[in-house]
Amino acid sequence: MIDCLSPKLIIYDYGDNWDHTIKVERVGNAEPGVLYPRLIKAEGRCPPEDIGGPPGYEVYLEAIADPEHEEHDWMIECHGEPQDPNEPDFESITAELQRLANRWKPRPRKSVLRS
Repeated sequence: MIDCLSPKLIIYDYGDNWDHTIKVERVGNAEPGVLYPRLIKAEGRCPPEDIGGPPGYEVYLEAIADPEHEEHDWMIECHGEPQDPNEPDFESITAELQRLANRWKPRPRKSVLRS
């Protein structure tokens, strides 16, 4: 069993230079009947797509928080209703991990007929 691995820096969206750190804290034996990967914990919400990197996200957060901000209506038009940046989108994350788990799950072996 692995108790802790060094955090891994993942570069996402090379044009906007987002960084994500993924830390594996523990790897144990698989539980029978459970599909992997699965979400254990998440913090924060990902910024909307094509927001303009960290500086654009800062402007976005300011604009959606202030209905009087000159870009408030435009940000909502482009990116939809604002979401709490501190609240993870568990539904989307879980759905994506379920899609991967279904794709990667072990398949039964085909029997080989021998004569």
